[in-house]
Amino acid sequence: MQYQTALRLTRRLSLALTAIALVSACASLQKPVSLADTIANTPELSTLNTLVKTAGLTETLQGPGPITLFAPNDAAFKALKAGTLEDLSKHPQKLKDLLTYHAVPGALTVKDVKNSTVKAVNGDPLALSKAGDFVTVENALAVKGDVMASNGVIHIIDTVMTPPKK
Repeated sequence: MQYQTALRLTRRLSLALTAIALVSACASLQKPVSLADTIANTPELSTLNTLVKTAGLTETLQGPGPITLFAPNDAAFKALKAGTLEDLSKHPQKLKDLLTYHAVPGALTVKDVKNSTVKAVNGDPLALSKAGDFVTVENALAVKGDVMASNGVIHIIDTVMTPPKK
């Protein structure tokens, strides 16, 4: 009888310690942050972060969403023709049009992407395709997908996409 009582107490103690460990682990997990904050905290998106601020889109990317953002990395911006970034910085509407061409309403994770055309936030069509775990949008490859934020998802891409001429 004493053995069974000791066994029950040991089990209860073990369960209590496990519960405490789980609660502690959950408390230490960081909450997802907004798209704007995620961009700001991602070193390879520093150029995009600066351009988002210049275009006045920070508040939009902190809003409720959800938004899927195809975010060009710094290498993609460096590959642009010389003078392009300076020109965009001088023309905020042009910059805003370019950046909103990289965003789609709703949260599309890699598993949600289908070979299709979707409408970008700026109103232009974007061609999406997927082969296995590889996602492309227009002529850009997602080099890192499913960077989750509290108000959407980011796919880091290797090319700055240019909206069609209007």
